[in-house]
Amino acid sequence: MYSYTFDDILEEAGKFGRSQKRIFALLCMVSMPWAGVYVGIVFQGFTPEHWCRDSGVSQIRKSCGWNLMDTRKITVPVVNTSGVLVHSQCEQYELDWNATGLTCDNPESDLTDAHRSKAPMTSCKEGWEYDYKGRQSFVTEFDLVCADAWVVDMYQATLNVGFFIGSIAIGYLADRFGRKTSFLVSNLLNGIFGILVAWSPNWVSMLVFRALYGFGVKGGWVAGYVLITELVGVEYRRTVGVIYQMFFSVGILILPLISYFITDWRWLQVVITAPYILFLSYYWFIPESPRWLLSQHNAKKAVEITEAIAKENKKTLSKNIETMRDDNADTSTASFMDLIRTPKMRKHTFILSFNWFTSAVVYQGLIMRLGILGGNVYIDFLISGLVEFPAAFLILFTIDRIGRRLPFATANIVAGAACFITAMIPETMFWFKTAVACIGRLGITMAFEMVVFVNTELYPTFVRNLGVSVCSTLCDIGGIVAPFLLYRLAAIWLELPLIIFGALAFLAGALVLLLPETRGVPLPDTIDDIEFPEKCKEKALRSKELRRKEMIMLLPAAMTNKEPETV
Repeated sequence: MYSYTFDDILEEAGKFGRSQKRIFALLCMVSMPWAGVYVGIVFQGFTPEHWCRDSGVSQIRKSCGWNLMDTRKITVPVVNTSGVLVHSQCEQYELDWNATGLTCDNPESDLTDAHRSKAPMTSCKEGWEYDYKGRQSFVTEFDLVCADAWVVDMYQATLNVGFFIGSIAIGYLADRFGRKTSFLVSNLLNGIFGILVAWSPNWVSMLVFRALYGFGVKGGWVAGYVLITELVGVEYRRTVGVIYQMFFSVGILILPLISYFITDWRWLQVVITAPYILFLSYYWFIPESPRWLLSQHNAKKAVEITEAIAKENKKTLSKNIETMRDDNADTSTASFMDLIRTPKMRKHTFILSFNWFTSAVVYQGLIMRLGILGGNVYIDFLISGLVEFPAAFLILFTIDRIGRRLPFATANIVAGAACFITAMIPETMFWFKTAVACIGRLGITMAFEMVVFVNTELYPTFVRNLGVSVCSTLCDIGGIVAPFLLYRLAAIWLELPLIIFGALAFLAGALVLLLPETRGVPLPDTIDDIEFPEKCKEKALRSKELRRKEMIMLLPAAMTNKEPETV
């Protein structure tokens, strides 16, 4: 008796019917809160203008009714930073303010320029004053400025450490215990540790809970991605994958709107976390992957789920579904050495890893940069989020017409050029500078979304999951590096991070041109298919011809309603 693959059955059950569309819509919701987790630091870690608190100055300010900014102008030292005179954020005059003759009627008193230049200065001793601008961030609550500013970098770095470990661990759980189970477990972890981040009594516990929060977030997102791509027909996988990622951009648009109304970082954290608790209800609304069940030799459950999909799609199954088999099962054991043992595999691994790293550094860096520019962060964030949407449409429009390699390389090069040009445009040309920066966001967003599926097309079947997992870990390393590159280099020169981002993107684009084009090329099954691609094409033609002959053999049996002979 002929045994059918899941793809064969899906032809009748519906490749992207009502059932898959419902599940797809539910899983797309998972991408939106991830935006708040990934780049919420722009609002939660907002660092306002600050300067040393001095009890003597505070007493005078209260008695005279001066506002904070007027008081700063009179009592805070002015220092030269990168050729620009600014009020010091980390030093104060070491003066007895009662002895300076400073009064409400005579605010300048003896504090002439000459006097100021000779006055001794010291680091802040009594904390800081902040120009809050209506926001409460963990920076202002825990005084994470000056010598402790590195903690803000660690807030983002620890999240990416969690991503790094969690994507591997939950990826293993997804292969071992199922996509649905790992998805639900990760969301349970997200709910618990997300609330604990909001509850953190100090910055040490905040960083610990933040790392544990990251452990579940990325792994759950990837589990959802894998689940929906395994439930639809082959021709729909790329489209659902790109749209699934596009909902991250929807989250980018929603985040500044929520942050505008919720100005306390703790409550913002609660709102970002709340969807993960709601996702636990998906236990009743999404199925396990039949493909995974078949790989675990649980055909009975796979048949039940497939029949339920067909019923919801209002389809009737005529094929003998009980004979469904896993056509992708492979007895080969994958190892890391398979990724670097042969010349072309080694080249693919290096180039893809570098592109994952660059995409994370540049994408995350450009978003976090909005928080240090000093403009209206809500408007800037909203505009930069809007430009991400064309990226998905450009991918869907070009990859099947032009191919993968050229759009992928061009996206990186455009992002790099935009970074260089933005760095050179003066601040007086604000809107032009913003427009060029948005083009950079468009380019790196497109590159980030493309590296996901290009990665899957350049590795053979038995090592494909491992290859994507290994290469994508460089994304998490890039996420760890990004805040340090941005915040520390920006302290030297505000535009210096853009120069670094531009160089990385240019190099990434040039390396992509060394990859083979995969449009119209069958997915490789073995390393030989990678090293000797002409053999892969010949094998695909032979497989197609064999399939045609099988269908000819089955046709008479189908016409006489007889069971076909075993093929």
